Parts: sequence; structure tokens; C-alpha cells
Amino acid sequence: MSTTKTLALWVAYGQNGVVGSIRHDEDGYVVTMAGSDAATGTYPNLASAKGALHSHMAPGSDWPGFQEH
Repeated sequence: MSTTKTLALWVAYGQNGVVGSIRHDEDGYVVTMAGSDAATGTYPNLASAKGALHSHMAPGSDWPGFQEH
């Protein structure tokens, strides 16, 4: 059985609450939008993951706040 160790987790907050999360594991930075069961994608660094998460928010959304957990 294969397991993935989470090295860090950031939760993204928009004006109306949680909009998604970024999980750092051995494969990279995994973006998952709030309410989704599947990851949006895996990115090589935190900056690109944050940009990808923002790009999947509603058009015109402000940049979300990110809090590490």
C-alpha cells in the first residue's frame, strides 16, 4: 500500500470563507478547491500552486488569504 506524507498544508480563504487548500507532499504542491473530491492539479512550487488556486476561483475574485496549518 502506498501512502503520501503531507509535509505542509495551507488553507485559502476568500471573502465568504474557505475556497480551497494546498497540500505539500513528495510529489509537489497539490491544489484542491473547496467542495471538490478531486485535486485540481499538482505544481512544482507554492507560488504556482497559489496562482493556480486563484485562477480556479470565480472571475474577478480578490486574491485569497493563505494560512498554513
